[in-house]
Parts: sequence; structure tokens; C-alpha cells
Amino acid sequence: MKPCGSVGKGPSFPFPTRSNGVDPCSRHIVRSKVNLSGDWSFIGGSRITMKPKAKTLLHYPKRSRMQASCFLGSELASTAFTVGTVAVLPFYTLMVLAPNSELTKKSMESSIPYIVLGVLYAYLLYLSWTPESIRYMFASKYLLPELSGIAKMFSSEMTLASAWIHLLVVDLFAARHVFQDGIKNQIETRHPVSFCLFFCPIGILTHFITKSMTKTDTKEGHV
Repeated sequence: MKPCGSVGKGPSFPFPTRSNGVDPCSRHIVRSKVNLSGDWSFIGGSRITMKPKAKTLLHYPKRSRMQASCFLGSELASTAFTVGTVAVLPFYTLMVLAPNSELTKKSMESSIPYIVLGVLYAYLLYLSWTPESIRYMFASKYLLPELSGIAKMFSSEMTLASAWIHLLVVDLFAARHVFQDGIKNQIETRHPVSFCLFFCPIGILTHFITKSMTKTDTKEGHV
């Protein structure tokens, strides 16, 4: 500043600043430069003026790729979940609505659905596997799974989708065994097969009960 009685403008003082509040969904950080200038006069007194100027725009492509990867992973898990569910429904429909049809018998003898779903399951398992998966599966001191660890492992959509495909394959395999055993022993299988779709252990139990009751009725009829 100049002495009293004169009006002038002091030098500018540049101070580079950086924004601390970064939006997690945004990958751009603006670096700005602020010029401070001091003015003084008899009429207006002293005054400091701040003139921010945008300098550079930084971009982080790596974080953007991570966001895209997470989005694609979620979409893939959702698609696999839907495709797997729709793929097994025709086989259950045939076993329930047309158990004595030749088409149903040939379809249930095929290994194609198990191979396709098995490959899909292996792929999802590969994508969802992390170094922490082993720690979650063998969390206790006896190297046994714990409920809390399994819950953390299935918090991932990809892991949950692979587990769903796993259940679909096992349930369909159990339903096929129930169906073929019913054909062999001439036992009604539509109700246990229906249970196998949603509650597989109950479907297997229902089949054993039905089979036991059918054998008892047969013996009593012969007597």
C-alpha cells in the first residue's frame, strides 16, 4: 500500500487452493487460483478483492473404470440370476403337467441343462472369488464356516448370483431323481417335484413319504 494521501493498488498475492469436498460419484477435481488485491482510499477505506480463476481440471480415468466395472458386474449378476431361473422352469413344467409324456422323459434324461448351468456357475464363482473368501469360509478356529462370515461373503451380488445358480442345479438334479424314481416305481411325483422347485428338502421328504405310503397300500392290497 502507498502512504496516506495517495490512492493506489498493491501487488497481487496468488494462493493456490484445492477443494477438499469431493463427491464420490464425481471423478473431477478443479484446481483454482485466487488472486488477492488490496485497495485503499480516503472515501472507501481499505478493501480486499478475491478473484478466483479456474486453472486446471484433473480427471481420474482409473476410478471411472472401477465404477464401470462395478456397474457391469451388477448387471451380469442380475442377468445370470434371471437366465438361470428361466432356464429351469420348462423342465419343472413338463414334470408337473406332463409326467408321462415321452418329451418329458427324454428331456429329463438329458445332461445339457446341468452342463450349461454348471459352466455358468463356475464362471460366476471365478468372478466373485476373492482372497477373503477362504477366510470367510473357514473363519472359526476349527476351520469351519461361521454364520457371520458367510453373511459377509454373500453380501456381494456376484457371489449371491453364483449361489442361486448352485441351488437351481442341485434342486433340478434332485427333482429329476424324484421324477425318475416315481416313473420306475409308478409313484405320483407331481407334488414332490413342485416342492423341489422352491423347497427342495421338503420335496425329497415328501417323495419318501409318498413312496412309503404307496408300498404299504400295495402290500395291503395283495393281502
